[in-house]
Amino acid sequence: METEQHRGKSLTYLTILPDEYDPEKIYPLVIMLHGYGVNMHDLAGLTPMISSTGYIYICPNAPIPLNSGPGMVGWAWTNPGESENSDEVQRVERRLETLYAEVVETYRTPPKNAILLGFSQGGSMTYRTGLMHPELFTGLVALSCWLSDPELIQSKLPEDRGQSVFIAHGLQDNIDSGRRSKDFLESLGYSLSYNEYDMGHEINQQVLEDLNAWMNITLPPSG
Repeated sequence: METEQHRGKSLTYLTILPDEYDPEKIYPLVIMLHGYGVNMHDLAGLTPMISSTGYIYICPNAPIPLNSGPGMVGWAWTNPGESENSDEVQRVERRLETLYAEVVETYRTPPKNAILLGFSQGGSMTYRTGLMHPELFTGLVALSCWLSDPELIQSKLPEDRGQSVFIAHGLQDNIDSGRRSKDFLESLGYSLSYNEYDMGHEINQQVLEDLNAWMNITLPPSG
């Protein structure tokens, strides 16, 4: 797999190309939003465990820098405690939507031939931006996260509720919030694969195995 770094129109991001990449071939796209305090390389390490040959992966860097310690910088999608309807959060959402349009054009991605995946705060952004674009994302992956403002999101949802959603949550990780998100999405008619694990705020091997099985059905890797 080959990794390239790009300064995009709205965000810096990594592109991870599959083994034996053929630029004339159309590949399904997986966009991966990292969690609070890390960077675009964090989820990139999962890509060989998903598929090294069947997808193009896009890993954007969140736009808000954080002081993570002496000489260390982390990144966030939103500041802690910030209103979900603030101007800053809406600007970040627009930056993500610009990125989605950019990479879809670059890699000639057909409608419904992409998955949006996020962990923790990146998972919350997956809900906030992915649910609004069923024409692009055939499926969403929400790992160790929850819907922070369901009523606000519901007011923006399109009529198309056909996306499949994979949810993974640890039993030692504010599980009630994950269950409330599940109940909310089910009440709106979304098709869910909801999974609870004996873990904390993390992605373990069983999550990856279940995620792979779901992806092979929802958006199979290129053969």
